[in-house]
Amino acid sequence: MQIGSRRCVLNPVSGDGEHADYVPRLMRARGFEVRETAGPGDALALGREAGRDGVSELAVCGGDGTINEVVRGLHDTGHLSDVTLSVVPAGTANLLAGNVGITDTEHGVEVADTGEKRSVDVGMAGDEPFLVSCIAGLPADASVSTSGELKERFGTLAFFITGVQETLRFDGLDIDIEAVGEDGPFTWSGTATCLLVGNARKFVGEGGQGDMEDGLLDVAVVEQMPAGNLVAEAIGQRLLALDTEGVTHVRANEISVDGDGDELTFSRDGELSTHESLTLSVRERGLTLRVGAGYEPNPE
Repeated sequence: MQIGSRRCVLNPVSGDGEHADYVPRLMRARGFEVRETAGPGDALALGREAGRDGVSELAVCGGDGTINEVVRGLHDTGHLSDVTLSVVPAGTANLLAGNVGITDTEHGVEVADTGEKRSVDVGMAGDEPFLVSCIAGLPADASVSTSGELKERFGTLAFFITGVQETLRFDGLDIDIEAVGEDGPFTWSGTATCLLVGNARKFVGEGGQGDMEDGLLDVAVVEQMPAGNLVAEAIGQRLLALDTEGVTHVRANEISVDGDGDELTFSRDGELSTHESLTLSVRERGLTLRVGAGYEPNPE
């Protein structure tokens, strides 16, 4: 494979699977070689392969989990900063695509071909990269069973809605947090329902797209609260409004989380892992990403 090549990693079973019939044809017409996944871990392997082969333009057709695997594969080979990545959304929530101005699958194909290139931040959870968010607590546990319909309707907040029954049994996270924030050092200790860390996504105010080019993560600590209130706020999409009681917000370039000896479950762009402690940081402008016209470089 020659340097300068174009390749597409396609997950044929993401979402409803309808894209598997026509996206390969559209991508090949634009000069992309198409490689399909056949099972778990294949997107990770194909990301590594693309890095080793010197692919310069890499499109990913699938959901946020498929994108995360490919990004991890590129990172494993040390080529994440050498590749221009593009997203052809074919999953259920498609959070990254929505945050970078890509409206649907066909639009993603067009952006992969001719879209504007931006240098964006990459979040790091330990030594694993993420682009959208890294969540610890109830949403991370609930994300395993969250339905595609709810994710499509409510995005990240679907995890809260699905997790209401789990809240009745959930004892919360006993965590200690230390962060280097934009306003100086920050510490927090106590019991939380969840910890939300966003790179492409913010969780406070009106939510939506985060600033992917500021070298900072948007961090929200949600303290324990009654289950009924949790769901009511989630449905109203106001759970993390700036004035919501029990929510602490900080913007930081590094945050360390310690579970006081207990293992914490983290959902990194939908990929689950457990850690007794974890440091999250930012690799500033660590990735070249093609974006749609709706992308806001400096969202308010």
